[in-house]
Amino acid sequence: MDFEEISSMENKMKVLILTEHFRITGEVALIQGARLTDYLASSKTFIAVTDAEILDHEGRRVLFSSFLNVHRDHIEVIVPIDLIS
Repeated sequence: MDFEEISSMENKMKVLILTEHFRITGEVALIQGARLTDYLASSKTFIAVTDAEILDHEGRRVLFSSFLNVHRDHIEVIVPIDLIS
């Protein structure tokens, strides 16, 4: 299986991640049909986030990165952006 085949099986989901110190928005790549909960349960120590913007809790931009690993143990809240009202 090559990269293009793997990419076609992925479904990118835009998420909001809250940690003790940061508010992170970006995308996680889920396998077609997988839920965010399944992704988190099967991930090891880190989750990969692409197009990640990190803000502090006062709303100041800390950085933007095309790729970022977030340590699972630091995630307090993670939610798909489209479920936020």
